[in-house]
Amino acid sequence: MSKPYVVAIAGGTCSGKSTLTDRLEALFSPKCKTVAVHMDSYFKKEPPTTIAPITRKEYVEHNHPDTLELDRLYEDFERLTAEGSDAQLVIVEGLFALHLDKIRERADLKIFVDLPSDERLTRRIVKHMAWGQTYEQVTERYLDTVRFRHNELIEPTRWHADFVVNGTLDRNQAVQVAQCFIEKNL
Repeated sequence: MSKPYVVAIAGGTCSGKSTLTDRLEALFSPKCKTVAVHMDSYFKKEPPTTIAPITRKEYVEHNHPDTLELDRLYEDFERLTAEGSDAQLVIVEGLFALHLDKIRERADLKIFVDLPSDERLTRRIVKHMAWGQTYEQVTERYLDTVRFRHNELIEPTRWHADFVVNGTLDRNQAVQVAQCFIEKNL
């Protein structure tokens, strides 16, 4: 028995992590048992709060590993990536996929999805306004805490990546490059 091939995909908020994951999952699911683990599924029901470093305003925190049910995430990850697991390909995506040692060190392929901050902010505005937030709520929170956490916790993880891909997936060949690499190593 062999262990599944593990891909970790990280990047900033709204950079295209989930899109890349969904596309890879769609490509590989017909060929092999593929499981995608989305870290957003592990947010605590009652996350901690944080104080914005400049404005000192308090926000519910969603951009720090403490906001995740790490025990449950690690338990699921260990089960899926253990020798003899049904899965042949496990894709873990989320802000902290390259930040958390237990995931990063087990990953066979580490990808960082890069996208300029103005494009990430624009995508975030569209996404969160569709969820009912106002433009002011989205931009204030981004500028107060999300940007700070990105610079503190997410951006440095790019140095752990085997390769960095452009988050404007429809304008480049990131999916095809990742597909070729995974196929070669599966």
